Amino acid sequence: PGGPPRRKLPQPVEAPAPAPVQVPDDLAAFQSWWMTAPELDDGRCVGRVGPRGPAEPALMILTPAPESGDTDVLLSGDEGRMLASFLKMAGISDDQVYWASALPCHSPGANWSPAANPLLAEAVLKHVLLVRPRRLLVLGFVILPLLGHDSPQGPAVSRELNHEGATVPMLAVRRLPAAASQPRWKFALWHAWLDWSA
Repeated sequence: PGGPPRRKLPQPVEAPAPAPVQVPDDLAAFQSWWMTAPELDDGRCVGRVGPRGPAEPALMILTPAPESGDTDVLLSGDEGRMLASFLKMAGISDDQVYWASALPCHSPGANWSPAANPLLAEAVLKHVLLVRPRRLLVLGFVILPLLGHDSPQGPAVSRELNHEGATVPMLAVRRLPAAASQPRWKFALWHAWLDWSA
């Protein structure tokens, strides 16, 4: 009693929870957001390469990320050239194809777990649904968990993407291998394609 009054310690101030990110529901708006949104990669992505092609295409090709040498055009390197020759064999012209990647820049070491990156999973699925392709070719099994599928053991797998009443036939193949294995990769892709599109 009689001593100086105790000073109240300041109460810690809680930081406000970040507002949920709204993924656009329009394809043009989505493309613009996807090229600028820092939330997709915590702002680390430099040198983004956008998707290309028409909406409602005969085929959408989805790859994990741009090739290391891509600057202005997605899949302009070895993988893209191999795919272009494959599409020519399949009788599909470039104006029937929508080219896209799950991440907007070359991203070695990216975490593809939907649990670790739910926004990426939402964005990849939304991108496919907004494009509305008749068929979806997925290059790289790391993308499949983002679309709600497990990674398979074989070189190629045919599945369906089902979401909110939309069903898209989907063929997934392993990512383009080293040069020594490319003939086997092309052979597996071609035979999987023939079975899938029969």
